[in-house]
Amino acid sequence: MFKLIKIKIQNFGQFLSNIMMPNISIFITWGVMNALFLPLGWQPNKFLSQLISPMIFYLLPISIGYTGGRLIAGERGGILGSISTIGMISSTKIPMLLGGMISGILSGWIIKHFDNLIKDRIKNGFEMLVNNFSIAIIGILLTIISFIFFGPCIEWISNLISNLLSITIHYNLLPLIAIFIEPAKVFFLNNAINHGIFSTLGLQDILENKISIFFLIESNPGPGLGILLACFFFGKKDCYKSAGGAAIVQFLGGVHEVYFPYVLMHLKLLLPLILGSMTGIFILIFFKSGLIGAVSPGSILSILAMTKKGFYCINILSIFSSFFVSFFTAYILFKLMQYKNTICIQSSKNIIDDNLFNDNKLDNVFKNVKNIVIACDAGMGSSAIGASILRRKIKQSNLMNISIFNISIRSIPKNADIVITHKNLTSLAKKYAPYAKHISLVNFLDNIFYDSLIKKLIKNKNISQDKNINVKEDYKETIKLNNLFQLSEKNIFLNQYANNKEEAIRIVGKYLVQQGYVKEDYIHAMLEREKITSTWLGEHIALPHGTIQAKDSILKTGIIFCQFPNGVHFGDDINDIAYIVIGVAAKNNEHVMVVSKITSALDNKEVINKLSKTKNIQEVLLYLKI
Repeated sequence: MFKLIKIKIQNFGQFLSNIMMPNISIFITWGVMNALFLPLGWQPNKFLSQLISPMIFYLLPISIGYTGGRLIAGERGGILGSISTIGMISSTKIPMLLGGMISGILSGWIIKHFDNLIKDRIKNGFEMLVNNFSIAIIGILLTIISFIFFGPCIEWISNLISNLLSITIHYNLLPLIAIFIEPAKVFFLNNAINHGIFSTLGLQDILENKISIFFLIESNPGPGLGILLACFFFGKKDCYKSAGGAAIVQFLGGVHEVYFPYVLMHLKLLLPLILGSMTGIFILIFFKSGLIGAVSPGSILSILAMTKKGFYCINILSIFSSFFVSFFTAYILFKLMQYKNTICIQSSKNIIDDNLFNDNKLDNVFKNVKNIVIACDAGMGSSAIGASILRRKIKQSNLMNISIFNISIRSIPKNADIVITHKNLTSLAKKYAPYAKHISLVNFLDNIFYDSLIKKLIKNKNISQDKNINVKEDYKETIKLNNLFQLSEKNIFLNQYANNKEEAIRIVGKYLVQQGYVKEDYIHAMLEREKITSTWLGEHIALPHGTIQAKDSILKTGIIFCQFPNGVHFGDDINDIAYIVIGVAAKNNEHVMVVSKITSALDNKEVINKLSKTKNIQEVLLYLKI
């Protein structure tokens, strides 16, 4: 349950970040002009300073509204988001960054559902007329609603928050806000907090005080630097050694996300973060310091660029005091930690049920094994990959009388000796095969797992004396099907972009439909399959496919190879980023041989890296050797 909530929060934070991040350059532009042309800036210029106010009151909210709408409903959502944001701006006297975000999301949601409602109902020749007038009419209604209701409500809420924060500042309670901010940051809500909340409050504050503490609360790199250096110097696991390089990236580059995984793998490290942040905030309040503009990224260089003349020493003191407190507290925790319970972010992600690999008393489980089943919901995706790898290793090891099957969970045979499934499906697999021994895993491409299984099988003498042992007949039949499907240039799509795995699945599904492999409702089945458990394979690869109930939606066997150079979060863990997404639709077992060939290529991490970056389709075919 906790993991599910964590993923939901991360996805929400990522969505808000995706709204704000494309507009960061506008924040920076506004901040630099602030630092240069305001009366207290480096080059005061009353004439040019007139450009600053329209940028923050009009350009930023409208741009944010457009981005929010576009993320949900494409270009039409973006245009409608821009129109409705005008209602927010016109009804208030504060910068409507939050208003633009709400307008964009609401507009995108409305136009998306409207378009679905009228889909296939517009007569030919009237498409442009309907599209233009629908945005105009809906835009007028949303602008009026925003002007009368949403804008004043947001202004009231903003003023309420501002007054509450003023009270906390007056009574020196603002440092306590770190208790909420630091945990939220670690769950990747950092950009939403900084640009969605503090930037708005900072903009209001700076209009009165010419300097604002709110610009330096979330963006302070000190606490994160303390965590990373403590991990590097005092963490005893190998995975902590990468923290040294991450510290440089975080402090100079301002990429705070690099320290989040180190905290997530041991949540006790939240305490040093909170104490460090509280220290920095206290110093800023005591000396009445802050910044003259929003900073992004939150690096020491950006912060110094936005520091008002005469306040450099105070801001540097704040940052390094928060660093020292975070570092020292983390050092104490590392001394007290039980390292045996620490999960390494670079360690193997396999989960072995029943300790089958670790308890020698259970070696008899691996004696006289005849059938190993690798199962997933539909029996065509991750199970096909896993079976292909294990089948090849079985052959190379000359193990005798062992059949490897990939199959749907609901079709697991009663005579299965060992059943291998994704950890989220193991409980279901046990219902269908209660007498088999079950092994759970996460990374279907992890050779360490399969090698460990092979060693157990060899140890228990499942070995052939015939060095020329042939592959099982079921696999021979698969080879005969090889000519039924061939991967070609038309199946490969490079340089795709998606904000989340749902978008990535829709993109892959769209290409499956366009190539004539499936009906359009197969895309919905792919999304439903993903809800059961992630089709993340490991090694930056995902293999989405439909549910077993969607077999009737498959017209013919097909595979689509999509490259996402920016990556898409696919798995349960925050580091499960897929750069290669392979969509599968299979009538029978015709896809297995092609999947097997692809898997052979994907055994090589260097090949995976090249496939993630190449811009040449012929290179993909060459690497996959199809």
